[in-house]
Amino acid sequence: MNAPATIPSLSLNDGRSIPQLGFGTWQVEQPDAARIVGEALEAGYRHIDTAQMYGNERGVGDAIRSSGLAREEIFLTSKLNNDAHEPDDARRAFDQSLANLQTDYVDLFLIHWPLPTRYDGDFVSTWKTLEEFQKEGRAKSIGVSNFRPQDLDQLTAGSEVQPAVNQIEAHPYFTNDAVRIDNLKRGLLIEAWSPLARAGDLIEDPAVTTVAAAVDRTPAQVVLRWHIQRGDVIFPKSSDAGRMRENLQVFDFALSDDQMATLTALDRGEPGRVGPNPDTFAG
Repeated sequence: MNAPATIPSLSLNDGRSIPQLGFGTWQVEQPDAARIVGEALEAGYRHIDTAQMYGNERGVGDAIRSSGLAREEIFLTSKLNNDAHEPDDARRAFDQSLANLQTDYVDLFLIHWPLPTRYDGDFVSTWKTLEEFQKEGRAKSIGVSNFRPQDLDQLTAGSEVQPAVNQIEAHPYFTNDAVRIDNLKRGLLIEAWSPLARAGDLIEDPAVTTVAAAVDRTPAQVVLRWHIQRGDVIFPKSSDAGRMRENLQVFDFALSDDQMATLTALDRGEPGRVGPNPDTFAG
């Protein structure tokens, strides 16, 4: 087991902290999850992001159990599936997540999507159920994913606890700054999913490769560093052990203000999305 990389932690609004860089497991199939997540832990990752929707929680749990690491050394996130927003369904789904992950708590549990056209847009009762999990100590922190500012207005108006994070799509092709700035003003941390976008276009973009050449780093490292300097929490995914280690090597260099601006200027607005639009996504 490698020594964990020196990864900074960011403060959450509930007094806890979260490693700024972790390992993502979206599209990691269940049969491969134990091996791939095990390799990530071996490489030095201590923050693992999964979800009920990904169908790989059992493999993630197997990897953690087999790693030899103490449970408290790992920051573990999962997310509520879209068919489990009703409170009783959420409770059953959360119990199953803990069983699959082979743990008695997660460090962070999120509502995966607001689903404004489903459940009559009622996610406040779902959130109150997550508040139960936090009070019980089974979810140390709770948050949301893909929530729009108007969703957060609705949620916070009827709740005791403010989300600790909002996990949203963000990368240089879709900076999502309107949501990001709104959330930061509210005291939420931003977790950026698909930090490299999902296609090869971004890391092959001439603007990115030019900056990469200037700092003698890979294009992927440059984009990840852009996120780090913005203050995003990120969890790139790779099934290649070499790239896993490469993605950790983003804390020993910095981008200049001009280089940051070059990458930010790649923003395409709505056409830059690589995932669903929360305005219309119904799960």
